[in-house]
Amino acid sequence: MDTILIAGGSGLVGKHLSKHLHSKGYQIRLLSRKILVDSTFPSFVWDVQNNTIDKNALQNVDYIINLAGTNIGEKRWSKKQKKAILESRIKSSQLLFETVKNEKIPLKAYISASATGYYGAITSEKIFDENDVAAIDFLGSVCQQWEESSRSFLELGIRNVQVRTGVVLTTKGGALEKMLQPIKIGFGSALGSGKQYMPWIHSADLCNIYELAIRNDKMKGAYNAVAPEPINNTEFTHKLAKQLQKKIWLPAIPSFLLDIVLGEMASIILKGSRVSPYKIQEVGFTFAYPTLSSALEEILL
Repeated sequence: MDTILIAGGSGLVGKHLSKHLHSKGYQIRLLSRKILVDSTFPSFVWDVQNNTIDKNALQNVDYIINLAGTNIGEKRWSKKQKKAILESRIKSSQLLFETVKNEKIPLKAYISASATGYYGAITSEKIFDENDVAAIDFLGSVCQQWEESSRSFLELGIRNVQVRTGVVLTTKGGALEKMLQPIKIGFGSALGSGKQYMPWIHSADLCNIYELAIRNDKMKGAYNAVAPEPINNTEFTHKLAKQLQKKIWLPAIPSFLLDIVLGEMASIILKGSRVSPYKIQEVGFTFAYPTLSSALEEILL
């Protein structure tokens, strides 16, 4: 079976994806900033900032999946943090490209994470798809440059896919865990206007999309990895509370408070539009969890 190198494999998505692909018979290697001593899979070290990588990681590799990148919600967006967010994505792609090129690795495909932030931090009635141009705000610019850096592999004749991911729902960690905590103790509420959409996807469906990107050699370019049910923040909060058998009685948290606490980063939770999954469905993908209720029921059982 083919060998897959997952860069950023120790993160939330990487942990799920490595287990999923291994269960399908693929040989998995992980690329991380340090040796993962407790990992089930062989791990190799790279240092994106210093442009170094253990070249053994790429020997006889068939596919690379690059999930690496500084978490956009980790801390306030200072100039330093914005630079880290962008450079962690661009430099990781560049380092992998140069290594593949110099070592003449005959990859079958290079598959990169991206995000629905490509379409910008705005709230509108428009339904965005892969034909739309990138937004001119910070998130749109980051995603555009992120995807451009991954397309450098086309110069080597290597098939290239970008997976524009929404909010990933999983049993542990990530955005859902943060949303659960206040609701569990009776302090949950919508954020801002509550009208902002939250493109989302169950982690199992996301893993299946990456697997399809490996298996289907006709997949090229960008694909939105979002569930087909559009949900705004108010609807999401109330469905989550219903699943937990809790009530939402507090008013929505005002936007200005979140702006004070989070600064510019507040835009990622106060803004959001609908995003279409039609293109991934068109290549034969079927969502196991097409509705938020079905996803939450599985996750929160």
